[in-house]
Amino acid sequence: MYHELKVRIRIDILMFSWFSEHYIEVLGCVTGLIYLYFSIKQIIWLWPLGILTSFFYIFVFFNEKFYAGMVLQVYYFFISIYGWYYWLKGEKEESKDLGNVKITSLKEWFIFLLVTLLLTVIIGYVLDNYTDSPLPYWDAFTSSGSIIATWMLARKYLENWLFWIIVDFFSMGTYFYKGLYPTVLLFFVYTSLAFIGYITWKKHLKDE
Repeated sequence: MYHELKVRIRIDILMFSWFSEHYIEVLGCVTGLIYLYFSIKQIIWLWPLGILTSFFYIFVFFNEKFYAGMVLQVYYFFISIYGWYYWLKGEKEESKDLGNVKITSLKEWFIFLLVTLLLTVIIGYVLDNYTDSPLPYWDAFTSSGSIIATWMLARKYLENWLFWIIVDFFSMGTYFYKGLYPTVLLFFVYTSLAFIGYITWKKHLKDE
């Protein structure tokens, strides 16, 4: 009995110690999950949740030396303001071009993929040569893909979810490598629900 109590106390201490070191990451994980749910449901409050999540992960990525990911959170902050305004404008004007989901054209696909590739090479080179980033090109790729995917989300492109599926899958491997397990869980859920997001938005597109 005494031994079991001692083990429980030790586990509680370890859990408290772990949480005290990772509470910002846990909070970011929670707000990130709510953000994703609002994204799928096209609830405009996803944008202020995105801003809050960005604040949390700026600290997390800085501590883990994921500098591209950290700068990405700054981008998320500004694109969330833009997305918030863009969605509000679409609702107020009741414009189909602003308010409804749209399909990515072949030309737009080419531009998005080319920009992602160029950003990955440039950011990866900078991280590899001028920082102590542990995974410079992985960090660069996931950050570059996230930049494009978030912009597509703000503009309500259906295929933003396809971008997210790829980016989130690779992000899981990156964060697992660094032991960011709540974030790994978050991105596992992101990857899974991105499929649901794509199906939901596609159904919405057909119903318009």
